[in-house]
Amino acid sequence: MKVPVYDLTGKVNSYVDVNRLFSEPVRKDLIKKAVLAEQSAERQRYGADPEAGKKTSAHYHGRRGIKNSMMNREMARMKRIHGSGHLSFRARFVPQAVKGRKAHPPKAEKNWVHKINKKEHMKALLSALRAGTERDIVAERGHKIEEVKHFPLVFDDSFEKLKKIKEVRDALNHVGLKEEMERVKEKKIRSGRGKTRGRKYKRKKGPIVIVKNDETIKKAGRNLSGFDILTTKELSVQALAPGTQPGRLCIWTKSALSDMDSLKS
Repeated sequence: MKVPVYDLTGKVNSYVDVNRLFSEPVRKDLIKKAVLAEQSAERQRYGADPEAGKKTSAHYHGRRGIKNSMMNREMARMKRIHGSGHLSFRARFVPQAVKGRKAHPPKAEKNWVHKINKKEHMKALLSALRAGTERDIVAERGHKIEEVKHFPLVFDDSFEKLKKIKEVRDALNHVGLKEEMERVKEKKIRSGRGKTRGRKYKRKKGPIVIVKNDETIKKAGRNLSGFDILTTKELSVQALAPGTQPGRLCIWTKSALSDMDSLKS
């Protein structure tokens, strides 16, 4: 399959063959597995101090007929501090006591990582790339692509050298992405407690721009709302299928396509 390569003015200046790179069938189950595996590897470990709530002199002794014994006092048999609190026996250590330990605290040694085979992960990556070339799947994700003529969208290598955000916007407008850029500008306030936990606003995910070399394009396009600009080495299944849903609109440069094609071989 030959796809056109656009220059910065939206005119076709050459064609490139993409048959081999986008030959993998779309496997939504495999893509979901790979995304969850990538997300699990990013989780930060957390857990309680193993000694939390246990650093106390409280203890239990229940000998009958002995002074300061805890038996026959109508008290629960738990570790207590002598000479403190109600009846001079304040409970400590046990989970139901004030300042006691937790019954089942989270443990820092727990491993959250979901394993996935290397070949399986690569198959999921190629499957997610293929989903980005299918007009129906891309439209299903919500992208505004009525004016886009060809899939995948490919620019020549001059796109990587753009230095200003205005130049990036103009180039994207020329290939029919004006409505898409308007769509991802929308910002909504999140419902629920997340507003007070550092994630007050929600934004839509826009296209992903895939380049071979980050010359100046990342700096030029970093303020494009909803867009991600990644090199071929930084590419992940999670970036291509946010929320495990494939079909994110991909914008390529010609050299990035060649680089990924050599990776498949």
